[in-house]
Amino acid sequence: MSAQALYAAWVDSPSRRFDRLRAQWPGAADRRGGGGRRGGALRLARPGDIARLGLLASAAVVLFVFESLAPRPLPWMKLGLGNLPVLVALWSFGGAPALAVSAVKLIVGGLIGGGLAGPAFVIGGGAGLASWLAMVAVRRVAGALFSVVGVSMWGALAHQLSQLALAHLYIGQASLFGLVPLALLTALLSGGLIGLLAWWTLAQLAKIGWLDRR
Repeated sequence: MSAQALYAAWVDSPSRRFDRLRAQWPGAADRRGGGGRRGGALRLARPGDIARLGLLASAAVVLFVFESLAPRPLPWMKLGLGNLPVLVALWSFGGAPALAVSAVKLIVGGLIGGGLAGPAFVIGGGAGLASWLAMVAVRRVAGALFSVVGVSMWGALAHQLSQLALAHLYIGQASLFGLVPLALLTALLSGGLIGLLAWWTLAQLAKIGWLDRR
């Protein structure tokens, strides 16, 4: 495949089509000053947007709880399925709504799992915030270079590294940093897979006109 064909496929990817659709929403011109197109705050202009955000938050909670119950080789090692709706929210609505979805996922998931306010919740919450900050920053600063897959990988890297750093603060063992190479590898693999799932999800949502509905 030629370089021009690859570039054309990248421009017409679901994440790029979502950017173009969002630019056509009611009030989109007013949002541009707030950075809504590249991961900044985005005001929800239609009642249907709130319902969509609620669906994404519910999906994030379900996936988070499901993955929490599944066996893992290491306590901190998981795929990160709950981040899939967060990515979709980031691409559909912007950074602030994506943070809301992530917060609902952590709080409600913590309540269901019985670990709210415990060390695992604090570490997971801090890592989730770091992941969100990384994804918003990459999307805003280098959104023209990275698709949803690349943004997901950056978020996974930030999540894993901040999780190890926070765990070190709790445990106080420098040996935890010996897990950094494994953490980086798993972050790239899991972030890439979740990014591909988000890419596929955005494609399906674009087909049914999810963003066009009021």
